[in-house]
Amino acid sequence: MMVLVITACPAGLRGDLTKWVLEIAPGVFVGNPGGRIRDLLWERTTQLCRDGRALLVFSTNNEQHMEFRTHNHDWIPTDFDGITLMMRPDNKTTNSRPRNGWATARRLRKYR
Repeated sequence: MMVLVITACPAGLRGDLTKWVLEIAPGVFVGNPGGRIRDLLWERTTQLCRDGRALLVFSTNNEQHMEFRTHNHDWIPTDFDGITLMMRPDNKTTNSRPRNGWATARRLRKYR
């Protein structure tokens, strides 16, 4: 079993993937291809999805019965004593700034 989630990728990639797996929601693909086909699909996805994001989860014969692969993703698969967990980076290490102040809609309601 394989689940592939793509974000901000070209429409041609979605058409390419639907030849092998089912698209159950926009950008979410599910299927049961063999290992060789899965690796070729992942290679094709990373080639075509340069600026976008991709996340692949597939079943394997390990303790968790699954494995992760990411492309341009903020969360990083990290091995902790044989168990793979998704590590979310701190806000201090990323370039994103926290939002200051209230939302625009809240300010408009406040001043009415």
